[in-house]
Amino acid sequence: VQLQASGGGLVQAGGSLRLSCVASGRTFSGYQMGWFRQAPGKERDFVAAIRWSDDSPYYGDAAKGRFTISRDITKNTVYLQMNNLKSEDTAVYYCAAATPLDRIAVATTAYDYWGQGTQVTVSS
Repeated sequence: VQLQASGGGLVQAGGSLRLSCVASGRTFSGYQMGWFRQAPGKERDFVAAIRWSDDSPYYGDAAKGRFTISRDITKNTVYLQMNNLKSEDTAVYYCAAATPLDRIAVATTAYDYWGQGTQVTVSS
């Protein structure tokens, strides 16, 4: 199983970025796909998640109103559209996959597969 994240970069405050996560190596039907982020010296925090099966999004507090998670089944890809970026959004962003659960998982321990991370830097 491989999750390949991309799309990070340097952007000014107020700008936008779209992260992509391409999943391969197995069928992810029923899985939950999540985005997490980790700033230097801090824990890895939940950002957003979505189910492959029903496209239901779920957002952490920092993402609500600014970020949108989506997925393209035909491309086995999950996206994170980030708008109105702030300096506090600076972090390494990771995509992850969790085996089917009854509820959306926000804890890192619930996720079985992780991508390598992509750096997002927001300059003020």
